[in-house]
Amino acid sequence: MPAPINTFKQALARGERQIGCWMCFAEAPAAEIMGTAGFDWLVIDGEHAPNDIRSIRDQLMALEASPSHPVVRLPIGETWMVKQALDVGAQNILVPMIETAEQARDMVRACQYPPHGTRGVGATAARASRFGSVSEYIQTADAQVCLLLQVETRAGIANLDDILAVEGIDGVFIGPSDLSTDMGHQGNSAHPEVRAVVAEAISRIRAAGKAPGILGVTEEATQAYFDMGAQFLAVGIDVLLLAQTARRLAAGWKAK
Repeated sequence: MPAPINTFKQALARGERQIGCWMCFAEAPAAEIMGTAGFDWLVIDGEHAPNDIRSIRDQLMALEASPSHPVVRLPIGETWMVKQALDVGAQNILVPMIETAEQARDMVRACQYPPHGTRGVGATAARASRFGSVSEYIQTADAQVCLLLQVETRAGIANLDDILAVEGIDGVFIGPSDLSTDMGHQGNSAHPEVRAVVAEAISRIRAAGKAPGILGVTEEATQAYFDMGAQFLAVGIDVLLLAQTARRLAAGWKAK
């Protein structure tokens, strides 16, 4: 039995737009609820949310019955982190703060078994292989891993073409908040200078045959990124959705 077919990876390869949402509660019940909403993909955020490998595993389990594809964002691009995420069952990996082609190549190798990569061969005892019941997992897993890299600094943008030339990358995600701050605009991702860089980056990613991605947290920003051609587009964050809805509800009734 081979590794499960990654239909999210296939959809990106076909150029299909995938609408997603960020998850920062770091709790399986919240992930299970988000899995009923109808998003194409959901990010389990290991960078800024209070996740560890156990909570990531639990959220992957919670999304097992959902049509939404889980994407695990690591805290940083470390080989051992990639290995753990893959072994607990992630097939879609998002790596932040990529600035060079060398970093990109390291992440590609981390997602692949030898002789092409550096992933440790311990899948028999891992959730990824259904604890050894997926008999051909090691032979087939590499082809089903979707690797998405985040470019979110001036250095990363300067090296974008070199990063895009690395074989084994499925998509590049532009991080507008970090990028705008690095450009001197302190998180103002709506600044015209930032928007121009983002638009150009999305165009370059598409021209290289990769999927461009980004996150919008306001309707205006999300529409702008949609119009730029972002292919895997996150349109909100679960924590903000709850906070904003709760505040609006309280304010509306208290004003009566």
